[in-house]
Amino acid sequence: MQAVIETGGKQYLVEKGNAILVEKLEGEKGQKIVFDKVLLINGDKVQVGTPVVAGAKVEAKIVDQEKAPKVIIHKYKRRKGYHKTQGHRQKQTRVEITGIVA
Repeated sequence: MQAVIETGGKQYLVEKGNAILVEKLEGEKGQKIVFDKVLLINGDKVQVGTPVVAGAKVEAKIVDQEKAPKVIIHKYKRRKGYHKTQGHRQKQTRVEITGIVA
């Protein structure tokens, strides 16, 4: 069974046992969380939400809180002697899908 969930402004196609990286979620390592915004369920029959599937949820547990690879931002204005370099690491949460309830 597959489901499409929305979290952090992005959509993810998930199955039971998958581990995905999502935008940072509050919680400790090992804590159980529930995604209520289920947009589609593909099982015995396909259920498409308008905009969400009523009564559906995806259960998961937090595996780790981590950071994404560093993104380098370099600002430059020609002929002005202006250079500025800055780095950023986005915080992410790795979650493992434990079940899909239709």
